[in-house]
Amino acid sequence: MAALRPTNRRRWLAGGVALVLLAGAGIGWWATHQTASVEYATTPVSRGTVVRTVTATGTVNPVLTIIVGSYVSGVIQELSCDYNTKVQKGQICAKLDSRPYQSVVNQDQANLDVALAQLEKDKSVVRYSQLNYDRNRQLATRNYVAQDTADIAKSALEQAQAQTALDAATIDLRKAELGSAVVNLGYTSIVSPVDGTVVSRNITVGQTVAATFQTPTLFLIASDLTKMQVDANVSESDIGSVSDGDKVRFSVDAFPGRLFQGAVVQVRQSPQTVQNVVTYDVVVSVANADLALKPGMTASTQIVTDERADVLRVPDQALRYTPAGAAAATAGAARIFVLRDGLPLAVAVITGLDDDSMTEIVSGDVKAGDVAITTEMLAATAPAAPPPRL
Repeated sequence: MAALRPTNRRRWLAGGVALVLLAGAGIGWWATHQTASVEYATTPVSRGTVVRTVTATGTVNPVLTIIVGSYVSGVIQELSCDYNTKVQKGQICAKLDSRPYQSVVNQDQANLDVALAQLEKDKSVVRYSQLNYDRNRQLATRNYVAQDTADIAKSALEQAQAQTALDAATIDLRKAELGSAVVNLGYTSIVSPVDGTVVSRNITVGQTVAATFQTPTLFLIASDLTKMQVDANVSESDIGSVSDGDKVRFSVDAFPGRLFQGAVVQVRQSPQTVQNVVTYDVVVSVANADLALKPGMTASTQIVTDERADVLRVPDQALRYTPAGAAAATAGAARIFVLRDGLPLAVAVITGLDDDSMTEIVSGDVKAGDVAITTEMLAATAPAAPPPRL
């Protein structure tokens, strides 16, 4: 091939540069004429329930748990109640060795018998002293005996009468001692004070129970396991909205698919401080007819502090959304943007209850089925006209 002449080479280079410039201009035109459209994430305005709740963790406990202890010390001789035993009021659950206490009863009974016998003996002395005094008094009036003899007889009578009064007081003392001994003997039988179920047993046969300094706990008896309560620990920031009668829903790990229902029966005024965190005990009453709930279970509770049924509601994101370029809502005013004819339309609303997920719409130009905008995103579309061909 013949070599290019210098003139042809310059023409060829100039044509190549022109093609490059033309291609760049086409790409720039296409980029500048590219249009953008807005895509909206929406959710329908609906009717339903808005529920505000307070979340807390609690423990399932019997409504009434009786601590059964021992007033006297001794060795466990017999045990007739165990875990889960259903007991009746007055039923004997355990017996201590009663022989030392029976011995004290016998001794006090003997002391009482001695005091009664002494009283009878001294009464006979009173009768004789009375006769002797009457006789000497009559003889003294006739000067058959000295007046001193009559006075001595009178003194003996008074002493005998005083002795019988002392005997009567001694009898009362012996009766009191005997009664105390009989009571202590009765305490050797450990009885249930209520109808219920034994939930804890802390003794075994042969164990020595010492009640010298404090009453030992032998049994824990739940009065009625068909009625339970949840002691929920509510933080101080939430306790102000909790009141008696509030509905409560809770679950336990043993039944993850089951939701139990209850109601607040007491908000206790006593604070509990753990690591500088203050909580209050909220007592929740719950029925337990099937005995599914057991003492000590951990309950995840939701206390319903306010509830509105069959109200117009929108997600909280719809109230926070503002289109790009639009002015923010004024303080204290609420609005949502609904999609009408493909365009966002601002609608002023008055809000009510908010459960941190849905908000009640009290009034406003919206109705169920309207499409509320929650967010937006930009999406590129095809150019209005194709770039020029090269």
